[in-house]
Amino acid sequence: MSKRITIDPITRIEGHLRIDCEIDGGRVKKAWASGQMWRGVEQILLGRDPRDAWAITQRICGVCTTVHAICSVRAVENALDMEIPVNAQYIRNIIILAHAVHDHIVHFYHLSALDWVDVVSALKGDPAKTAQLAESLSSWEGNSKQQFASVKERLSGFVGTGQLGIFANGYWGHPAMKLTPEVNLLAVSHYLQALDIQRKANKIVAILGSKTPHIQNVAVGGVANPINPEAQSVLNVDRLMMIREFIDDLADFVHNVYLVDVAAIGAFYADWTHIGAGIMDYLSVPDLPLDGKGTQFALPGGFVPGGDLSQFKPITHFGDPYFRDGVTESVKHAWYKGGSGVLHPYKGETNAEYTDFQDDGKYSWVKSPTFYGKPAQVGPLSRVLAMAAAKHQPTLKYLTQVLDTASAVAGTKIPLAAVHSTIGRHAARAVSCSVQVDELDSMWHRLVDNIGKGDVHTFNKPVFPKDEVMGVGFHEAPRGVLSHWVVIDEGKIKNYQAVVPTTWNAAPRNEDDAPGPYEMSLLNTPVADAEQPLEVLRTVHSFDPCLACAVHVLDIDGNRKSTVHAGCFTPNNQCETGS
Repeated sequence: MSKRITIDPITRIEGHLRIDCEIDGGRVKKAWASGQMWRGVEQILLGRDPRDAWAITQRICGVCTTVHAICSVRAVENALDMEIPVNAQYIRNIIILAHAVHDHIVHFYHLSALDWVDVVSALKGDPAKTAQLAESLSSWEGNSKQQFASVKERLSGFVGTGQLGIFANGYWGHPAMKLTPEVNLLAVSHYLQALDIQRKANKIVAILGSKTPHIQNVAVGGVANPINPEAQSVLNVDRLMMIREFIDDLADFVHNVYLVDVAAIGAFYADWTHIGAGIMDYLSVPDLPLDGKGTQFALPGGFVPGGDLSQFKPITHFGDPYFRDGVTESVKHAWYKGGSGVLHPYKGETNAEYTDFQDDGKYSWVKSPTFYGKPAQVGPLSRVLAMAAAKHQPTLKYLTQVLDTASAVAGTKIPLAAVHSTIGRHAARAVSCSVQVDELDSMWHRLVDNIGKGDVHTFNKPVFPKDEVMGVGFHEAPRGVLSHWVVIDEGKIKNYQAVVPTTWNAAPRNEDDAPGPYEMSLLNTPVADAEQPLEVLRTVHSFDPCLACAVHVLDIDGNRKSTVHAGCFTPNNQCETGS
């Protein structure tokens, strides 16, 4: 017998997402992903100075702030065909990487782990056995018997009061939970340790960006960081050495805790390597530019059709026509006026037309992007597969490590094909984080070495022509491909569009009625209890949704479409958006 379920809102994400599923025979047979909020940043930007756009676009989201700032200045620089100083690239890269490492740690431990870890079960765990297990997997200093006993005592205190605090409202005891009490105790302990370690990544962003969220140091043409190794009030030796210490602490945790935990937990859920693949056309872009023009990158990117690494097509530079010409968006199933078919972002139209939820019509504020006419999955899995296809050696090393660790724990060989799955997205994110924390170290050394040569230049002044110019800035953000598209005329913004990772992944059906990545990945997902659809949440959370980034409203005539009184809610009236 078929049953329709609606999960609204999905929590432990950024923004407001609704998921509808038809369940038949204990499996999802059809799914709809609906963005339930909107923003109007593109409208705010019209007529403004392009040099101001980066500061405004950061307000798209309260979590993904840095990535929009970086992407925005890249879009304007691309339109002006600008070169920026390499010091500016290195400083931007360090901020990008610190933000990404922070995002990955928080996503796994604080947003997704509770889909897999039974917190209440941890109260039955033996601290001695937990320590023995942990020490067999890594040398992390926080894996002592005393540490696990202390965590168990703290957790018992929560339960004793009748409230689980930060662990409330979970599906504890759900039949889909498979971890032993000792593994659950290990994971809860690392959850709490991750709360402390993630702050160190944010401190790096704050030191270089002046604050976080919403950094203040970037500019079209470079960064606003004066460099003087001896001066007290600018980027000096003391600040660089403080950043160095934070990088070392982050690397220790990522390599010895995060990567190991994902592999070990994944091994207990080996059946989930066959669930949640969905769309296997993978799109990513290169990032961490090493030169002033964005023609050389530390990390490769490109397109992997059908998950076939042998068919990998690289994207090689900022403004690459292969990427620039391949992106279009449809509003056939989104709450905007249609009739123009698919449109390139430079010509994007985003005029609201709300119709209520229509299964076969319009049902989301999110548009449907396509790459050369087809939906694409973006995110860490796409990034890792592209880097593996490009024979990027650090990626291959960590990918092999996570598969080998999972295989050892599971007692059976887990192949590379297993990453095309819900649990595979988590594995890829851990691999990506390991690569990025190493690059954080590399970029720090590049910056210090370049300063040591006497180069302290961080900014080139932009010059705006009177004629119309257009540009695209792309960035491989933690959640995947982010691109900003700007049209500038007489030095003012004429049109602006942001096509973000969650626009790609949370897309409703497109112009050809093909489902988006969330919708495809949920098909055939087993659901043990329709009243507690934990399995659906697992796959959705594996993408790390950010709906504030994904939805937008623009009326090119400047007319008011509606008045919205904004609020923030979850089932227990707690705001979880971070905005």
